[in-house]
Amino acid sequence: MSKKEITLAAYARGHRQAPTDSEARLWSALRSSAQGARFRRQVPLLGFIVDFFAPSHRLVVEVDGGYHTQRKRADARRDHKLQKAGYRVLRIQAELVMRDLPGAVARVVAALRSEEP
Repeated sequence: MSKKEITLAAYARGHRQAPTDSEARLWSALRSSAQGARFRRQVPLLGFIVDFFAPSHRLVVEVDGGYHTQRKRADARRDHKLQKAGYRVLRIQAELVMRDLPGAVARVVAALRSEEP
């Protein structure tokens, strides 16, 4: 494992220990619901840390809070790199998770059942 991979893994561990409110809510719903996929959270993948990952479906779920409004270009480059490697990326607004958790989970379930998120 390279030094960068070790650092990324440590950073991911820190994120798992201190999730945002929206990430904690979605994680609770994803891990307790029976939607046909097992999710991992804060996973190092291709040099990034993804919020949630369903390996069996190659689905990445990102919860976007206010920070992401200033990162649209960087997020688009990241999504492109992940998609080019065969992963599907679903972005969900943190506000949706906090306001309508069942709706946010329904979007994840729909992405699991389809070819495109």
